Amino acid sequence: MWQRIKTAIILVIIVGTAMFVSRQPFFFLPLLTLGVLIASHEWTKLMPKRRDKAHWFVALVLIITLVSIFVPQSWAVWWGLSVPVWVLAAKWVKDYPAKENWYGKRLWTMGVIILVSAITAMYALWQLSAWWLLYVFVLVWCADSGAYFVGRKFGKTKLAPNVSPNKSLEGLYGGVATASLVAVGVGLYLGLDMATLLVFLALSAVVVGVSVLGDLFESMLKRRAGVKDSGTILPGHGGVLDRIDSLLSATPIFAFGILICDWLGIKFTPHFVMAYQLFGG
Repeated sequence: MWQRIKTAIILVIIVGTAMFVSRQPFFFLPLLTLGVLIASHEWTKLMPKRRDKAHWFVALVLIITLVSIFVPQSWAVWWGLSVPVWVLAAKWVKDYPAKENWYGKRLWTMGVIILVSAITAMYALWQLSAWWLLYVFVLVWCADSGAYFVGRKFGKTKLAPNVSPNKSLEGLYGGVATASLVAVGVGLYLGLDMATLLVFLALSAVVVGVSVLGDLFESMLKRRAGVKDSGTILPGHGGVLDRIDSLLSATPIFAFGILICDWLGIKFTPHFVMAYQLFGG
């Protein structure tokens, strides 16, 4: 446990420094690049009979990610593509292990979409404000912590016993309740009117739900691949994918959601002009 805590503290310091030390991407972009490099390598461990070509997958993801980061017009496309991917993931988690026809070459395409959409979303949110990216991080972390403690104390009904036996519906409700407190607090701090606040809370709730799916999906991949962790680079935590599995689904959905809200004229801050920045409108 102490090793896990020490690793978490170091991660918070590194990520926090990269996010807030400068508005120029000199620190944050290299961190994202390193993250996607390691995460894409770990993804190959979860794919069937393709590990001999792992370097091709890693190179492909890295190149597409770096190119996409510098082409903001592509971001909405990647985030939009992530939506049906996570819808499919939800179905696969629900049907596992009765149906496993998804376990094949399609994981290459899915991995590219998931990783590129998440990294571009993190970069886009950071460009708007590091505080918006921090909000997604805190929302997901609080939901995860609330689910853990409530589930440990009151958990009885299994959420997805064939994928992650320790997760419960009671824990899910606890996580949603905890994250809701964070969302309400941030919404009130921003001074949102009632209608905008409700939209903000609805989007945050969707993000929390999708973050749980991201966690379950990676758990299913690891179980099918027969591995305990995606890697060993983070002592006490496993691999990078083990730490960001929830964020892989949460960040592109949040970014896509606020982009759609921006298009509809629903802005969560006076300077929240994502569509303008993306498309030069």
